[in-house]
Amino acid sequence: MKNILKHKIIYILGVAAVLVSCTNDLNVEVEDPNVLLVDEFYSDPESYKEGLAGVYGNLSLTGASGPASSNITGLDPGTSQYGRGFWNLQELTTDEVKWSWENDPGLKGLNNNTWTSDNVIIRGFFGRCMTGIAFVNEYLRQTADAKLDSRGVSAELRSEIKTYRAEVRFLRALSYYHLMDLFGKAGFVTENDPVGAYQSPQYDRKQLFAFIESEINAILPELKDARQNEYARADKAAAWMLLAKIYLNAEVFIGEKKYDLCLANCKNIIDAGYTLSPIYANNFNADNHSNSAKNEIIFPIVSDGVVTQNYGPTTVMINAQVGSLEQNAADFGVVGWAGGLRVTKQFSETMLNGNYDNDDRNTIISKDRTIEMTNMNNYGTGYITAKWSNKTSTGANGSATEMVDTDFPMFRLADVYLMYAEAVLRGGGGSTVTARDYINQLRSRANNTNTITTADLTLDLILNERMVELYGEAHRRQDLIRFGKFTGGAYNWSWKGGIVSGIGIKDIYKLFPIPKASIAANPNLIQNPGY
Repeated sequence: MKNILKHKIIYILGVAAVLVSCTNDLNVEVEDPNVLLVDEFYSDPESYKEGLAGVYGNLSLTGASGPASSNITGLDPGTSQYGRGFWNLQELTTDEVKWSWENDPGLKGLNNNTWTSDNVIIRGFFGRCMTGIAFVNEYLRQTADAKLDSRGVSAELRSEIKTYRAEVRFLRALSYYHLMDLFGKAGFVTENDPVGAYQSPQYDRKQLFAFIESEINAILPELKDARQNEYARADKAAAWMLLAKIYLNAEVFIGEKKYDLCLANCKNIIDAGYTLSPIYANNFNADNHSNSAKNEIIFPIVSDGVVTQNYGPTTVMINAQVGSLEQNAADFGVVGWAGGLRVTKQFSETMLNGNYDNDDRNTIISKDRTIEMTNMNNYGTGYITAKWSNKTSTGANGSATEMVDTDFPMFRLADVYLMYAEAVLRGGGGSTVTARDYINQLRSRANNTNTITTADLTLDLILNERMVELYGEAHRRQDLIRFGKFTGGAYNWSWKGGIVSGIGIKDIYKLFPIPKASIAANPNLIQNPGY
């Protein structure tokens, strides 16, 4: 799929935009007049796969004319990039990382847990999810049996299209999963609803959970087996991962324990033949689509420094992690953005508490810095990290120095091991010995000799291990909420609530507000309490 994206995605995304141009409630507007009519586009049998690439492209790209374009109007294109918006909401709001340039719209509110319904980052991600859902719905309309009959599509191609349809339904379920997690609700629309200025009904968490669960189970037989699809295309393992995620968080989402189902889906993935990359850093290099990480990454958001350029999460993280004082940007294969990202005191203390001092996952740089970000405008305060790179596993540069080649690993095997261990501790069954072994495998892979015993295996250890293994991969907000540490004042971190030392925040912040613009477009959406 990464090769398909390189050749087709920019053009096809323009086609997808015109197909949903009248979905006014999504604030989607077509600005490219040079697009094909639908029937003309689908006259070529190859167009069905190209259209599939266009739907996948919503994860990576923002518009049909490169990284400076967007099919969501009124926002900076980078603000509405799927992976970047997701990363901003899951990371900057937590104890892992903060964004130095608080004059950038919306980012200070995320840093300080003081966001409002006017926040442009929140609006951008909500809109991007709904845009992706619209792309899926239109692709499903254009590949319905009646449409294929009218175009005389062959039986052989229909068989392939059946798989394509299952994949885009996975992408729609993924968007609804993120909306359920972050906002607790969404306007619900499928291919069976009218095209145009349709004001979709609101679905709450229980309704979204039920839809995602039933949808994934329905498409599983039609998806390719795990590890048998093209790179970056969804397969059964990606579907199992999404199920494992909703079941792991079911107590938060719907007030029900489903840890046994989480564990079962984790086991499905583990038994499918994925393996840990022997080198931890390979998961975050410019060639993570082809080095040993390809056996660990289950589902990525792809990036390419030349053809599929975007200001997505890896471009942002690699350029912005380079500190203005201690690092040479060229060592990471980028131009660098002079220290845009720094980690919190609490993150640094976890990494330096003795358990991870000698651990490949600990990339903290502390030289000539204070551990606390005492002033967000002083880039010399707060430690920095060096996890991500636009260099390949062999040390070569990526294809460009501003936009990166490094794919964002949304789902990977290490997370499955950690979910399995947590599900065991939360009463989902399974083996504590196996859970212990999975933690030790992750430590061993990172050359950490501090192995644990089954007696050491606690939920607190799991939460710390998730931070160390997965930091910067957009899991932390969800983890802190699941562990009861996000709101309130029992656990505070730097700049939580807008104070250097951190203060408690209200429970309303477990959910983001529905953007004002989205409510204005669809009055069926009801604002979350407290906003």
